[in-house]
Amino acid sequence: MLDQLKHWRWVLIALLAVITVAGGIELCMGRSPLGPDGKFGFWESDIWSSENSQRLADPYSFSHIAHGILFFAFFWLVARKLPLRYRFLIALLLEAVWEMLENSPLIINRYRNATIALGYTGDSVLNSMSDILMMSLGFLFALRVRPRISVVALIVMEVGCALWVRDNLTLNVIMLIHPLDAIKHWQMAGHPMP
Repeated sequence: MLDQLKHWRWVLIALLAVITVAGGIELCMGRSPLGPDGKFGFWESDIWSSENSQRLADPYSFSHIAHGILFFAFFWLVARKLPLRYRFLIALLLEAVWEMLENSPLIINRYRNATIALGYTGDSVLNSMSDILMMSLGFLFALRVRPRISVVALIVMEVGCALWVRDNLTLNVIMLIHPLDAIKHWQMAGHPMP
């Protein structure tokens, strides 16, 4: 029991350290702590809103949970002998690096030009740090359940988000790397008209 508590304490310390450093770097990059309006919010469901990616969570939070499940599976396949705490730390660092890259002008402009994120200005620091937390929850979820449960959860999140907001991790990656007009037209058909 004591070893388990030490293990979870290490997870919490690693998570807090990575969030603190990544958040500090994003603040130094000029990212807004709470979004342009400076207000804290728990949830923003409208992906077309200027508040999207500014609140604690949004529909894209599910993509970050999926990151965690996929990181867990990847490291289980290629680095199974590496202690779990190191696999988790590597996943944390990869997610933090992605969050900093995602909020750089390079990726922000790519999202604006190639995806449905027409007015995307990047994540608030709050949302970005929440994304790291969501990845951690996905990783720890995959650790605690049978692999088939992780696969089902991943499929449900991907299909559910595709039906709900016409976007998900798979579509996001495709559109970022190699945009397809057919996907963009289908996604834009869900855009509420002003």
